[in-house]
Amino acid sequence: MTLHCIPLAPEHLGDVYRIECLAHTHPWSQTLIHDIDSRGACHHVMFDGDKLVGYFYAQNIVGEVTLLNIAVDPSLQGQGYGKALIEHLISICQEGGAESIWLEVRESNARAFNLYEAVGFNEVDRRLNYYPTDKGKEDALIMSYIFF
Repeated sequence: MTLHCIPLAPEHLGDVYRIECLAHTHPWSQTLIHDIDSRGACHHVMFDGDKLVGYFYAQNIVGEVTLLNIAVDPSLQGQGYGKALIEHLISICQEGGAESIWLEVRESNARAFNLYEAVGFNEVDRRLNYYPTDKGKEDALIMSYIFF
């Protein structure tokens, strides 16, 4: 793997939206994906060589970072790209002097929950009936990573 992460730019949006639609049961709209200049925007893409393999959207408001969205191309999942993406987020937050990172994950997404826990996130709360599913709603687990 020849991995590198760079800030998200307009030329990446086609690949990001394609991955978004493949990776999520309830993907973000194209309008949300294309909103790359929002307040506190900290969005990055990850390449393996010249292939865009994943991305994250985050927001940094006065040192409190929220991971809004993260995905890896489903055909490439399970190969360490997700871990590399989240470690990149942690690294740029630490370098930027952030105090904490917050995220929400579907209760049913044990794979993501375990990944976040393995890199140092802790479950701190739960939002009941937060995410839509095909059968109703499911809880969101709120996790945090605190820099000391």
